[in-house]
Amino acid sequence: MAPRAQWKGYLKFGEVVCPVSLFTAASTSERIAFHTLNRDTGHRVRREFVDSASGEPVAKEDQVKGYEIGKDDYVILEPDEVAAAVPESDKTLAISAFLPTDQIDDLYFDRPYYLAPSERMGDEAFALIRDAMAKKHAAAIAQTVLFRRLRTVLIRPHDGGVIATTLNFDYEVRSAREAFADVPEMEIKGEMLDLAKHIIDTKAGKFEPADFHDRYEEAVAELVKAKIEGRKIEPKKVRKPEKVTDLMEALRQSAALGAPSKPPSKGAAKGSPAKATKAKKASSPQRKAG
Repeated sequence: MAPRAQWKGYLKFGEVVCPVSLFTAASTSERIAFHTLNRDTGHRVRREFVDSASGEPVAKEDQVKGYEIGKDDYVILEPDEVAAAVPESDKTLAISAFLPTDQIDDLYFDRPYYLAPSERMGDEAFALIRDAMAKKHAAAIAQTVLFRRLRTVLIRPHDGGVIATTLNFDYEVRSAREAFADVPEMEIKGEMLDLAKHIIDTKAGKFEPADFHDRYEEAVAELVKAKIEGRKIEPKKVRKPEKVTDLMEALRQSAALGAPSKPPSKGAAKGSPAKATKAKKASSPQRKAG
């Protein structure tokens, strides 16, 4: 069965217009879902909005949006007022600029979608836009209203089609400077750095999505199966984390396990202590924004 389109509209490239559909590229719908039940009756329970002061249920027609401007002080917004804030949509993904495919920091990536022609009459225009971007190793920036919000979208050729990734706005991406403020300034040199680089070389590989499994999902599925079959559930023993007391020794052991050849040592005698020197404070690199 063909997937259901999440959005339909037009992709515009200059004066070239192509009817397109947007399909979800990543979904959590296949994950195991639980319902909340009444333990005594086995019946499902339902959620209900109640007044925080009186505890009385509030009917849907009496529920309104409120923005808190002070403690217990709210500005009330009526449904028609909220609806008026939703931008008008012309259902057009109008390309405003082209840029190198790797120019946007992936911190800005939100959700990926597949973009495909929605009508056969648009196949040629779609292929033209896709192939031109592929030849130029370019991506496109466009904006449109998706799901009631104006969204910025990164459009890239992918596997015979096009990927449209919604982007976070700048205010939604938290500052890296704040996150790393407490990271001490030091520069690692000598054998310690050589060993670390050697381990990276010996573990070189490539990303194969099928090689990685959702261990939680698999464990839950096995748990449900065991319960259905009436098997006894044995709680797993929590493994205590190993304490690393000597970083250099841990690196040497790691290099010995993963490398048949002797790790390189550039100007550092084996067994000599690694040097950690204070580095001149570097300014935080600017985030690349679309």
